[in-house]
Amino acid sequence: MTTPEHERRPPEPEGRLPEPEGRPDETRGPVHEFAGGEIESYTGRVNLWLVVLYVLLALWAIYYLVVYWGGLGPGLEGPR
Repeated sequence: MTTPEHERRPPEPEGRLPEPEGRPDETRGPVHEFAGGEIESYTGRVNLWLVVLYVLLALWAIYYLVVYWGGLGPGLEGPR
């Protein structure tokens, strides 16, 4: 489905977010729309649960790196 010529917006310059348009939401702020409204992006902060998840994954990765560091891996060492 194509958009009529009079409803098309000119493309945004590289590296700039389009101006917020549409329906602002009191809890989320202005809405940025991309791909003709198929993708919506809200200006705001990252949820606390996501920050906690990132921290836990980083700690787990450091633990795994320290504990399982060295050797060729399970089943790859030669006979003793």
